[in-house]
Amino acid sequence: MNGSVRVGRVVGVPLRMHWSVPLLVVVFAYGLGRQVLPAWTPGLSDAVYALASAIGSVLLLGSLLLHETAHAATARRRDIPVQDVTLWALGGMTRMDRPRSAAVAFAVAVSGPLASLVIGGATLGAGLGLHALTGWAVPAAVLVWLGWMNLFLGVFNLLPASPLDGGRMVQALLWWRTGDRERAERVASRGGQVMGVLLMAVGWIALLRGAADGLWLFFIGLFLTVVAGAERQRAVLDAALRGVRVADAMSSPVVTGADWLTVQRFIDEVAVDSRHSAVPLLDFDGRPSGIVELRRLAAVPAARRESLRVREVATPLPQCAVAAPDELLTEALDKLRPGAGRRILVVDQGQLVGIVTWSDISRLMQRHALGGRGTG
Repeated sequence: MNGSVRVGRVVGVPLRMHWSVPLLVVVFAYGLGRQVLPAWTPGLSDAVYALASAIGSVLLLGSLLLHETAHAATARRRDIPVQDVTLWALGGMTRMDRPRSAAVAFAVAVSGPLASLVIGGATLGAGLGLHALTGWAVPAAVLVWLGWMNLFLGVFNLLPASPLDGGRMVQALLWWRTGDRERAERVASRGGQVMGVLLMAVGWIALLRGAADGLWLFFIGLFLTVVAGAERQRAVLDAALRGVRVADAMSSPVVTGADWLTVQRFIDEVAVDSRHSAVPLLDFDGRPSGIVELRRLAAVPAARRESLRVREVATPLPQCAVAAPDELLTEALDKLRPGAGRRILVVDQGQLVGIVTWSDISRLMQRHALGGRGTG
């Protein structure tokens, strides 16, 4: 996710934190310290409420991390590659390859809500027990609040609407029942769009009635609507490209440039004659080493263009989407990463043989809409 930084690893995969996480902590701390604790344990000082709310909000953030960790751990146990886990203002996100079976998809989806429900039940019980045994009101109140928040998180995520975990579970069940993965994805994503619109409407009405929490609900609904819409488009794309190989979509031959050239020389000899917005790079041995976007070349100050090598401003090959000619195009599209462009380098036995751009995909989609064959 753009705007996030890597802060460590969890269950063997990179852990990233979005810049909005501090905002999430502040919002939770404010609600706990200014509303919940004064109502449950009245008469204490502001310093006590502030300290308790800070601890509670950090513990809740840890609970969100455990929710996503459950997804990542289950995926890895089922041999699904996991790219990273990211915490952000609306919770968390685990990026992974798509499961190969409905059973695996269901197991990965259900693991997160299950973790939240277990955490919620345990902390709720611990809070009630602590208060009964010791009478420590504030720590008990924080644990009870944490328990209820996790129970709410678990139940909310079970709503049957993608990209919520409940929507993923519905999708997995439909996939198992019908054997049609793309149809299951379209149905689940449509449910996500409907749920998102409903949440936006409820949030807007709450705002009009003076409830500040309505803004949070509105943004959650907006997020569901946008992501579900993107997933529905992807499901339509997968249906149109079913059975299409990368070789059927790629453009070839490819205009390339040497990665050891200076930026200025590359601009003069390669970029000015290119009809594309990005150019693949080759190393001394003629093997692909990355891809450079012309906008990044243009951003290099004129004073540095004679000394800076073009490979220093390019996206290196490990960060590019790379596929073999005989690979399914839908599987190759799964390799596209946020911020790395929408191009797939086609490599055969170490040699660059083509490139797939979004224009190539659009052309195939248009042919599919006309009733033509997806391959050719």
